[in-house]
Amino acid sequence: MYDFGMGMVPAHQHTNPDGSVGGWVAETATVAPTVYVSGDARIFGDAWVSNNTRVSDNARVSGNAWVSDNARVSGNAWVSGYAWVSGDARIFGDARIFGDARVSDNARVSGNAWVSGYAWVSDNAWVSGDARVSYAWVSGDAWVSGDAL
Repeated sequence: MYDFGMGMVPAHQHTNPDGSVGGWVAETATVAPTVYVSGDARIFGDAWVSNNTRVSDNARVSGNAWVSDNARVSGNAWVSGYAWVSGDARIFGDARIFGDARVSDNARVSGNAWVSGYAWVSDNAWVSGDARVSYAWVSGDAWVSGDAL
């Protein structure tokens, strides 16, 4: 049992590919044995994490979110709702990916940035700082930073 902030739920500590004991995973979440989850990371709700993904530091994956391929979620980042993170995408710092947002390819979301709604960040795009991207497509080599909306 573990309290993910909503009361105690059935959970277990993930066994990482190298055999080390990882972070907590709710029994309702699906985490592949190929995934690395660091000791302070948490995966809960009906989240699905697969392939060679790494969830580290104090990162959270929750709700119905999917994280796959070689994606990395680290720092205090949180992926939730029905969001998808895939490819070689990197989510870090205090970034939030939620709603039905998608982050893929080599895209980066960092700092205090939020990607939400039906937004899509792809290719080599970078969203950082206090940027808020919602219901938009950011792709190619685009950069969105600061207080941009």
